[in-house]
Amino acid sequence: MLDDSLLDDPSRLLDADTGGLLRAAARAGAQVRATAEVAHELGVERFFSDRPRALVLVATPGVGPAVAALVTALLGPRCPVPVVVSDDVPAWVGALDVVLAHTEDPGDVRLAESVDRVARRGARVLLTAEPEGPVAAAAARHALLVPPRVPVPRGLGFARAFSAWLVALKALGLLDVDVQAVADELDREAERCHPQHESFVNPAKTLALRVADRTPLLWGLDDLATAVAAHGAGMLAAHAGVVSDVAGYPQASTRSALHRRAVGGTSGADIFADPDEEQDGLVRVLLLAVRRDPQAEFTRRVAMETLSGADVLEPAEEVGGGEAVCAALLALRFELAALYLGLAAGTLGGPGLYAPAV
Repeated sequence: MLDDSLLDDPSRLLDADTGGLLRAAARAGAQVRATAEVAHELGVERFFSDRPRALVLVATPGVGPAVAALVTALLGPRCPVPVVVSDDVPAWVGALDVVLAHTEDPGDVRLAESVDRVARRGARVLLTAEPEGPVAAAAARHALLVPPRVPVPRGLGFARAFSAWLVALKALGLLDVDVQAVADELDREAERCHPQHESFVNPAKTLALRVADRTPLLWGLDDLATAVAAHGAGMLAAHAGVVSDVAGYPQASTRSALHRRAVGGTSGADIFADPDEEQDGLVRVLLLAVRRDPQAEFTRRVAMETLSGADVLEPAEEVGGGEAVCAALLALRFELAALYLGLAAGTLGGPGLYAPAV
């Protein structure tokens, strides 16, 4: 049962967070800065000075798939080199290619063997991983290993992987992103979502309450937003045990039965319905927007005409800094919201450990 009073009681909230997860997530900006510093010290700019034949993004379990999807969306169809996303390094990778990988499993033997194989062929490999274990040993011989300088618990390494890949892509001349601006905005988001701030002014707590006791429909109005939605769904599942639907809105609109339920849930027609009845059938539509281009604006217009009561999460209305900054901000907001929801619902810290306040 959700103890929503916990969210506005900072002392109980921090007592419940025995693993220090909120504090760790709030260090996303520090992760970005530290990762950029390590990459610079390792000579990323020199190592990735030449444009590759192909760019391979290895999406290992954890945050890897979401980071790969986000980077692919940032590169877009105009990227001058082919971009391949795979759960392992393809066998054809050779000396003309670049491989970017992130893993939270230092004992991933499969990844270690593939990194060793392609690096010996001359492929340029950047890997964010722990400094010990088979993966680190394979990378140390032939690749560029970026270890964590700001340690965080497993599952909260999105900012580290994302920033390392951004630095490499900037060196390759494929993306021009101000990593410092990303770090600064993540710091500001962490402050906005501080545990001391009450729910009505704390974006992460507000988001947590909006999806509590509902099935979140995380529908992106552009490809960047859909990639962030996938990360948000992963965080909600990992920390709060919440199952979400993720899709770009054009795809979501083809899911007839679910889309009809979404329309009914956002129309406001059933204002006298008992909220305690049929909880399992309730949905919460969250439309995510990051990119502002004609196609995204058209999708937004169609979605808003159909789902007029849906929540819209659009960081660009709050901050500047470009698409990468807005995407990173929204990703962190979902991480913090998932942690708040998990603490309030008892899925973090042990079930039944904290009883509702009386």
